[in-house]
Amino acid sequence: MPTLFFEIDPVLQALLAGTLTWLLTAFGASLVIFTSRVSQAYLDASLGVAAGVMIAASFWSLLHPSVQMAVEAGYTAKWLPASIGFLAGAGFLRVSDRLLPHVHLDLGKSEGLETSWRRSTLLVLAITLHHIPEGLAVGVAFGAAAVAPLIVDQQAQAASAMALAIGIALHNFPEGTAVALPLRREGMSKGRALWWAQATGIVDPLAGMTGAALVLLVVPILPYALAFAAGAMMYVVVEELIPESQRNGHVDLATIGLIFGFTLMMILDVGLV
Repeated sequence: MPTLFFEIDPVLQALLAGTLTWLLTAFGASLVIFTSRVSQAYLDASLGVAAGVMIAASFWSLLHPSVQMAVEAGYTAKWLPASIGFLAGAGFLRVSDRLLPHVHLDLGKSEGLETSWRRSTLLVLAITLHHIPEGLAVGVAFGAAAVAPLIVDQQAQAASAMALAIGIALHNFPEGTAVALPLRREGMSKGRALWWAQATGIVDPLAGMTGAALVLLVVPILPYALAFAAGAMMYVVVEELIPESQRNGHVDLATIGLIFGFTLMMILDVGLV
């Protein structure tokens, strides 16, 4: 990434990076224009890769910097901000999962509060909810890079933020496909299925700008914010991506995909620093 990118306002950085992750969601969803069915083995492997990317991103790009910042800030219990933030992030997604009506990618029984909404609407809501922690994670990471001279190495944090954005963008491609195809099978036209599937990613740049602005305004919450995003992302992985990737019997394929995704994200994060 050109040096000029890191010289612009971090909220704008978060907007641009979030737009990248949104576009990859749209590109993945665009496959619905050409086919109404993709190999289930491919989808399960792709979801496994996405899970691996998010697990690695949660540690390398979010939890590890959170602990480093706590150390540099002089916390006696250097594990405390990361632990509190991680639990809060997972708890936030848990509460949201219980309250907001939604269905998962298999379009099974609806969850959350009872509603008369169609399953297609509930699926869009579910995936939109899952995009929020991704966008927040990207925004918080770029915000952290902006204030990094106060806490940790700025160049390393900026590279970590960019690696996180790239990793989530790669994860969003198969997710876009995995949303568009069920919408098509629910009876939507190709155009509407594409529109609503890509719309789930619109929250990425919005949440990204919110996360970046928040940590810039309140620097002391930064290690907590990084860990919060990690906890929310891990909840999505364990509650949604891993079970969905193994639901159709491709357990080994999904597991190999997860290992590959984790390795890829680790290389991105460590290699760009």
